[in-house]
Amino acid sequence: MAVAIVLVLLIVGSVIFNFLSPWWFTPIASNWGTIDTTLIITFIITGIAFVAISLFMAYSIYRFHHKEGRVAHYEPENNKLEWWLTILTTIGVVAMLAPGLVVWNDYITVPEGADEVEAVGKQWQWSFRFPGEDGKLGTTDIKFVSFDNPFGINPDDPNGQDDILISEPELHLPIDRPVKMLLRSYDVLHDFYVPQFRAKMDLVPGLITYFWFIPTRTGKFDLLCAELCGVGHYTMRGHVVVDEAEDFDEWLSSKPTYAQFLAAATAAPAMTGLATKGQEVAGAQGCLSCHTIDGTSGVGPTWKGLFGKEETLADGTTVRVDEAYLIESVSDPNAKLVEGFAPIMPPYELSDEDMAALIALIKSKSE
Repeated sequence: MAVAIVLVLLIVGSVIFNFLSPWWFTPIASNWGTIDTTLIITFIITGIAFVAISLFMAYSIYRFHHKEGRVAHYEPENNKLEWWLTILTTIGVVAMLAPGLVVWNDYITVPEGADEVEAVGKQWQWSFRFPGEDGKLGTTDIKFVSFDNPFGINPDDPNGQDDILISEPELHLPIDRPVKMLLRSYDVLHDFYVPQFRAKMDLVPGLITYFWFIPTRTGKFDLLCAELCGVGHYTMRGHVVVDEAEDFDEWLSSKPTYAQFLAAATAAPAMTGLATKGQEVAGAQGCLSCHTIDGTSGVGPTWKGLFGKEETLADGTTVRVDEAYLIESVSDPNAKLVEGFAPIMPPYELSDEDMAALIALIKSKSE
């Protein structure tokens, strides 16, 4: 009797908690209200099944509890009950799956005239690319990724010369315009997820995945990686800012094109042979996955202006970035952790020659 009462109380409490829970859906900021509807249908069907099965358990415990002299009735088959269970289960599964298939079809059927935006994921940061005046994104290939071409754009593709590059993890979008998100990964599985958009999709190495949506209200929303992608997964965050059209155009016009990026790299002071070798070391060790060279934010401190700088450490002390500090930071990254950065860098064992080349490269970005 007591167990049956506890079960009933759990059922009632669960239903009340469902309706009064503070952890309900976040306010939606895109056109994908149909995804909310699909989830609510699933909650209703599974909720009904949970209540029905739990109440049946409570009834059975009360009605058929052990009693002296009571003998269980053995009934190995009940065709009528089996047919009812099969029919009801089939209806429930179809009712949960069918809306999802309809929504998925809408989710990947991009309307004509949608703006194209590429999101690039790599351990553990986001970057973005917009088409330029020609309205076409240039082709890319992992073989083109280099120190001076971090997006891997084909330098021989004329459509890529005016592509607009966003190196920082903040994406701006105009309100009330359909957007086709093209998703590309440099290394491992990632997932582009903005909870308020109800939209997410995996980034699969070697493939271009996509989905589309329409931002419906202005604001700044968290961009998360929703696929475990390594030790720094929890730091792979960014923002999507939905602007009015005028504000978006002003923001986009302030960003460099691929041609301007190349021109700036060409116009930079010539590096020494040792610094040039440092580029090869940085590329081989994956340093540029976390450290930027243009001053934009990244998973680790930017190398622009780093050498000779006074850095504040996580413990509140300060340190001057010199050769000794850089050597220690490469071999034992957590010995003097810079404030505001996560302890995710693994230790590296570099030869004296490679270490000197890497330091020469960092110095060249501070001149």
